[in-house]
Amino acid sequence: MRSFAEVDSLIGTVPAGVVTRLSVVDAGRGAEAFYADQLPGLLRELADAARVESVITSSAIEGIVVEQARAERIVRGADQRLRVRNEKELAGYRDALDYLFHDRPGDLSVGLVIYLHRLLFGRTGGGGGQFKTVDNLVVDRHPDGTSSVRFVPTSHQDTPFFMSELVDRYRAEQGSGRHHRALLVGLFALDFLTIHPFVDGNGRLSRLLSTRLLSEVGYGVGRYVSLEGLIYERRDAYYDALAASTVGWQDGSHDPWPWLSFFVEVIAHAYETFAARAADHRSGVTKQDRVRNYVLNHAGTSFEMADVRRAVPGVSDQTVRLVLRELKDEGLVRPSGVGRGTRWVHVGQ
Repeated sequence: MRSFAEVDSLIGTVPAGVVTRLSVVDAGRGAEAFYADQLPGLLRELADAARVESVITSSAIEGIVVEQARAERIVRGADQRLRVRNEKELAGYRDALDYLFHDRPGDLSVGLVIYLHRLLFGRTGGGGGQFKTVDNLVVDRHPDGTSSVRFVPTSHQDTPFFMSELVDRYRAEQGSGRHHRALLVGLFALDFLTIHPFVDGNGRLSRLLSTRLLSEVGYGVGRYVSLEGLIYERRDAYYDALAASTVGWQDGSHDPWPWLSFFVEVIAHAYETFAARAADHRSGVTKQDRVRNYVLNHAGTSFEMADVRRAVPGVSDQTVRLVLRELKDEGLVRPSGVGRGTRWVHVGQ
């Protein structure tokens, strides 16, 4: 809400670097309709992979981790047995995501936000669907065991008013056409996270809403390339950007550009990834070629199967293992460890 109270002064002048990346975003938006017409099969494949990745990685950002193969079965509905809380929360994220993109939930409203939160925790036996009733703090925990307060969110008494104002002001600004639509979605996410309206689940809900709100204003790349997955890969930068942009939020003196720069960069990267995958598909590059290219040219010095899954969606584990065996036989990579914990290392690095 604070950002939208001073939106013209906050984002009236856009930094040159953000303008450059927004041009990539807008060009990518223009290509979406073409791909939908020309490559519907690819889009279905990408959408399925992005759905799985979004649920798993957005949950992992918050420390909710389930073994990869089992997590995929839960997201795809192949395993209905939810044994521990992490699995229940994973399934809840899936439920909320599917509701947003398949059940036509209508326009953004406070009621929709509360209902999504109820879905997020709907399989845990309670705790969802109501604003916080006590004040909360956002705390950073450090490797040495110490912790520090990142920021103090809105009080629980003020939360209903601030959330209502945020939704109303966001919708009004999107309707005015005065500012770039993607920037307004980023501002909404910043204010939502700073209000921190729920005891738990704020980060996951902000990422769900961001993907949906971007889609509503014409930037649908999050359906085909997981924005949550890209954030997961840059999660330290994600938290740093939020920390920088929340300073001074309570009195409206904050600088939104560290966060908005990060937010726009993620969307631009998603469109670049989308375009590259579409180009590979159109040129007849095989799935094995895509895996080989990622491993040799883009993977880190050490990587796991899960890294390949995220980078090359729609490719089976069997195909990934086949390529890794070939690269091993060629002396280009070698395994380190055994079983599910196996990492792969580039030979000579």
